[in-house]
Amino acid sequence: MDDVMTARLVLHPISPAEAERVVAGRPGDGDRWAPGYPAEGDVSGAGRLLRACAETGDPRPFGTYEIRLREDGCAVGGVDFLGPPDEDGGVAIGYSLVPSARGRGYASEALRALLRLARELGVSRVRGDADHGNTASQRVMAAAGMRLVAEDERVKYYEISWDGPDRQEDPSKDPSEDRPEGPSESLPEGPSEDRPEGRALSR
Repeated sequence: MDDVMTARLVLHPISPAEAERVVAGRPGDGDRWAPGYPAEGDVSGAGRLLRACAETGDPRPFGTYEIRLREDGCAVGGVDFLGPPDEDGGVAIGYSLVPSARGRGYASEALRALLRLARELGVSRVRGDADHGNTASQRVMAAAGMRLVAEDERVKYYEISWDGPDRQEDPSKDPSEDRPEGPSESLPEGPSEDRPEGRALSR
């Protein structure tokens, strides 16, 4: 499967062999990892891909994407689908960045690209969530075109959809894609559930 390109990033769909290296924390020849990569959330995402491969086969394109900088190919985080589309065409997403890459708009840029890919793949709805105190993740999802649809005592739930009466604007039309969100990404993106390093999660 081809890489997904943005203005500043490459979303690389990791293979099972690459996922094994991430889980082991040992880069292979040619791998370029930023300090702090892979974080615990990246290891969790790679492990999820390996479990899917063992149980149902390679999940790509609905797998894990390594976020790399276009300028040097260095891996700074990950963004992924948490599984294939459900019976209603919906998917959940997760993402994370190493601390040194935060505050530059990379998370929203990567998430926006994943949303475009989801739409191209026929997905009708994408879900994500963040703890109440994780305003950074909430801003990232909002900047990528997702909207708050519900909340409970701990979590805020976000969605974007492309069918039905609540159809929303294509995130690819957002003119702010290449503008950093500044301090909104100064905190980890997402709740701590099973992605401690900041993967936004939906269940």
